[in-house]
Amino acid sequence: MTLVPLRKNRDFVLLQVGQTLSTIGSEATALAYPLLVLAVTGSPAQAGVVGFARIVPWALFGFTAGVVADRMNRKRVMIVCDVVRIAAVLSLVVTLATGDATVLQIAIVAFVEGSMYIFFNIAELGALRSVVPARQLPDAAAAEQARYSTVTVVAPPLGGALFGLGRTLPFVADVVSYFFSLASLLLMRTPFQEERVKDETPMRAQLAEGFHWLWSHRFFRACALLFSWVNLIWEALFLVFIVAGRRQGLSGGEIGLLIAGFGVCSLLGAVAAPRITRRLSMRTLIVGSFWLQLGFAVFLLKPNVFVLLAGILPMAFFGASVNAAVIGYRTAVVPDRLTGRVGGVARTIALCTAAIGPLSAGLLLHWLSPRETVGVYAVFMLLLALLGTWNPSIRNAPSLRDLDDLPRATPEASRAVAG
Repeated sequence: MTLVPLRKNRDFVLLQVGQTLSTIGSEATALAYPLLVLAVTGSPAQAGVVGFARIVPWALFGFTAGVVADRMNRKRVMIVCDVVRIAAVLSLVVTLATGDATVLQIAIVAFVEGSMYIFFNIAELGALRSVVPARQLPDAAAAEQARYSTVTVVAPPLGGALFGLGRTLPFVADVVSYFFSLASLLLMRTPFQEERVKDETPMRAQLAEGFHWLWSHRFFRACALLFSWVNLIWEALFLVFIVAGRRQGLSGGEIGLLIAGFGVCSLLGAVAAPRITRRLSMRTLIVGSFWLQLGFAVFLLKPNVFVLLAGILPMAFFGASVNAAVIGYRTAVVPDRLTGRVGGVARTIALCTAAIGPLSAGLLLHWLSPRETVGVYAVFMLLLALLGTWNPSIRNAPSLRDLDDLPRATPEASRAVAG
C-alpha cells in the first residue's frame, strides 16, 4: 500500500504547525524564567528552584497523564490544557506589568504551565499515532524532533531579545502561541483515539497495565532509566550555561543566540535523522549518544561558555536520531488503548529526575565555580556512558526493520518485541 507523504497529511501538518508555534512560546519562557529570577533576586539557587517547579510535574503527574489520555477524549484534554496555560501565564503578565511579581508566584506559574504541558504532551502521542500510519511513525518522530530543533533555534534568542525589551514580553508571546495551538486543534478532523468500549477498570489498575507493558520490555525499560539520569544532567547544564554566560558578561539575547546555535545543529540532525536511523543500528545510536554527551567536559579545559557550547554540539546533531528511533519504535508497537499510559510511564521515568537538574545546579553554583560544577556532572555522565555501553538490553536492542510489516500496532505485535 502506497503511503501518503507526511507533508501531504493535512492533520499531521496542522498538528506540527500548531505545536511549533506553541512550543516556541513556551521555550522562550524557559529562558525567560531563570533570567527573570536572576534579575529579581540575583540568586542562582532561586533560579534553580523555579526550574525545579517547572519540571517536577513530570514526577508528580506523568503516570496520571497517561491514564487520562487513554480514558478521556484526547482532543478535549489538549484543549483544556491550552486554556489553563493561557490563564496561568496571563496572570503572570498582569502581575509583571504592575511590578508586584514574586519568586513564589513565578514558581507557581511555572509549575502550572509545566503540569499542563505533561497532560498535553502525553495526549499528543495518541494524536500523532492517530494521524500517521505505523510505518511512518519513526519518520513522524524525526519530524517532531525537527520541530523541537527549530524551536531551539528560534525560541531562545526570541525569549532573550524580548526579555531585553521588557520582562513581560516573553510571557505575552507565550500566551499568543497557545491561541495558535488551540486553533490548530479545532481545525483537525481525525479522531485522536480509536473507537472502543468505555473502560470501567479503576484508574490504578489501568495505570498498572501501562507500567507493566513498559516494564516487561527490557529495552524500553533500560532506555527510560538511563535517559532519566541523562536528562538530569542536561537540565542542570541549561542553568549552568545561563549563569556562566551572565557571569561572563553576556546579555539575555546573546545567551539566547548561543543556545540557538545548539538548535541549528539539532535541526540539521533532525533533518538527517531518517537517513541515520536507516543506516545505523539502534544499539549504535544509543551507545554512541552516551559517549558523545561527554563532550561538554571540554569546559574543564577552558571554562568559557563558547567552549561549553562547542562541546555539546555533536550530541545536538546526533540526539534527534536517538529520540526518533526509540520513540518512533515504541509508539509503533504499543497498542492504541495503551498509547497514553505507556508514553506517560516512559516519559515520567525518563524525566522524573530532570527537575533535580536545575535545583542541583543552582545549589552547586552557589558554592562552586561553573568549572567545578561541570566537573561534577562530567563524572556522572562518564558513569552513565559505561552503564549504557555494557547494559545487555541496549546491546541487544531491536531493529527498526521490525516495523516494515506492521501496518498498525496490535497486542500480538507488541508481545513479539517483548524483551
